[in-house]
Amino acid sequence: MAKLAPEVYKAMVRLDAAARRGVDPTLLELVKIRASQLNHCAFCLDMHSKDALAAGESVERIIQLSAWEESRHFYTPKEIAAIELTEAVTVLTDGFVPDEVYAKAAAHFDETELAHLISAITVINAWNRFGVTTRMAPGHYTPGQFKH
Repeated sequence: MAKLAPEVYKAMVRLDAAARRGVDPTLLELVKIRASQLNHCAFCLDMHSKDALAAGESVERIIQLSAWEESRHFYTPKEIAAIELTEAVTVLTDGFVPDEVYAKAAAHFDETELAHLISAITVINAWNRFGVTTRMAPGHYTPGQFKH
């Protein structure tokens, strides 16, 4: 994407940077990992798991994220609200985000934080779609490699 559609790539990088402002970096990596799990984006899973580990996240919490409902005790209520919102935004099979999921997130994040969280979830979903569609291979990413 960076070589073949450089203006799109640059715009995505700017959107990504704007979206993550004000979102806790640890929470952001959990959101990115969970969306990438749901979208089966191996490249993004590799990237965000490595970035999370480099930032001090535990292996245990990263591993348990795919079964967070059975492993709630690993996460704070605020993190669970963000994970639930991530799932609702990522999997729009019902065509909307359930009111109770949005309300729970709104109870844990102020309006500006929530706007940025929704933006960050939207951006990782877009990155996942680029990664899955173009068959980006995992395993070659170095933590912090794409930090802009």
